[in-house]
Amino acid sequence: MPAGIARRDGVLHVDDVPLPAIAAGAGTATYVYSASVIRERVARLTAALDGVPHRVHYSLKANANGAILRVLREAGCGVDVVSGGELHRALHAGFTGRDIVFGGVGKTQRELKEALDAGVKLINVESDSELRLLAALAAARGVVAPVGLRINPEVDVENAHHYIATGEKGHKFGIGLPDALRVGREALAMPSIRLVAVDMHVGSQLHSFEAYREGMSRLVELARTLRADGAPIEYLDAGGGLPVPYGDEEEPDVAAYGAIVRQATAALGGVELLVEHGRYLVAASGSLLTRVLYRKESGHKTYVICDAGMTELIRPSHYDAYHQIDAVGDVPGRMTADVVGPVCETGDFLGLDREIPAVGPGDLLVVHTVGAYGVAMASRYNARPLAAEVLVDGSRWAVVTAREQYADLLRHEVASPQWQEA
Repeated sequence: MPAGIARRDGVLHVDDVPLPAIAAGAGTATYVYSASVIRERVARLTAALDGVPHRVHYSLKANANGAILRVLREAGCGVDVVSGGELHRALHAGFTGRDIVFGGVGKTQRELKEALDAGVKLINVESDSELRLLAALAAARGVVAPVGLRINPEVDVENAHHYIATGEKGHKFGIGLPDALRVGREALAMPSIRLVAVDMHVGSQLHSFEAYREGMSRLVELARTLRADGAPIEYLDAGGGLPVPYGDEEEPDVAAYGAIVRQATAALGGVELLVEHGRYLVAASGSLLTRVLYRKESGHKTYVICDAGMTELIRPSHYDAYHQIDAVGDVPGRMTADVVGPVCETGDFLGLDREIPAVGPGDLLVVHTVGAYGVAMASRYNARPLAAEVLVDGSRWAVVTAREQYADLLRHEVASPQWQEA
């Protein structure tokens, strides 16, 4: 059973709260997060980095819920954002500019201006053209932009899906390793740029830490050369990518990971280590609570049709991802079934050919480990309002994002357009 989940008197609980109580009070489908699991993950990662100056920056793209951000801020984290909207969310949650690293491969002029205006700790640029645009925007504002170079270290990446590998040669992310020194020297010649960091992110759900070892070695070598050229390198940014178990896999060896990035930091010297983890900090904290609508037989298969589907959790369909599914209550009997949603797509499923209790209409199911890239990738496809979000903290719980209503689907439509002539 994932962290924070336990069966007591035949009923699944998140921390000390029975899931049927949340279903009764908040309805279904609902995302349920455990604050205690998030705090424990932050503490475990922080302990692995002990021994060098460092800070954990949470990657908002995994889950930008405001209540989760406040838990992370109170636990001492900074944040990593990749859009103006994420920057807005971070500031609204109480983070200051110095808490924020701004990354992303396609920042707009507006977003770069917003980053400068917010006084962020670091803007990680991903191309020489972005660097030139940022230099011009900073000069126009009369400020000096704190810049990191996101480098594509061009290492071999072993992970769960090629969509979440980002550090191999030819990927769209970062500045190619052969161009890194040239771009760094270009930055050094710009009066409105202060080159203070080198950065990488090799991907997510890494099967091996060798990509970290090799990538960090290349970052350190680049940083030393840039320092010799006069760059005031203050930060070594290792990105994120620690894996989480979705089934019966083992937890990652965070101590071994920590040893690799600490060793690189110590070898360079005089820098603060930054890490930007998202999935590792929040995935295990989240569960998707859903109610069975129907059970039917078709083509020698059993289907369990729920009120949650690909609109609430697209990972099974998009990444062929596995998420453990359990019945919330004690249900007698077992069966093999496809657990699917109500969306009009054959690809709308939460799990295929699963051996689960013989649930029927009205029973509750829980899909585990959805705290990362669950609500963050949710959609309103089929005009389905977005689900509610609940935070559990010990024996108490609260709705932290209200369930959308039908009216919310129409909120931004313009009933009487103001036509303009071409």
